[in-house]
Amino acid sequence: MNTENIKAQMRKGVLEYCILSVIKKGDAYVSDLIEELKKGDLIVVEGTLYPLLTRLKKAEILTYRWEESLSGPPRKYYSLTTKGETFLEELSQSWEELITSVNIILKSTSHE
Repeated sequence: MNTENIKAQMRKGVLEYCILSVIKKGDAYVSDLIEELKKGDLIVVEGTLYPLLTRLKKAEILTYRWEESLSGPPRKYYSLTTKGETFLEELSQSWEELITSVNIILKSTSHE
């Protein structure tokens, strides 16, 4: 079994949650998102991020606005919609429940 594949799937599973958590702090440009994800060793490339952001926009979880840039073309800044804030709260609750469940299982198996 390849642990790298499993690790990649685990990272992919929490990527959406992490992206929404970053955007909740304030409107974010794609390079801002990538920078924040790199801080947590969740390395992603723009090619991975754009389809995810588009899907979240279509689901009305995110919205965006264009802002002029002094150093190039206008930039697209993403923000959470009201629906997105509710969705993020639900993800946060699910994440906490998952952590608790995994910790219970890990603790119960470590005594054997």
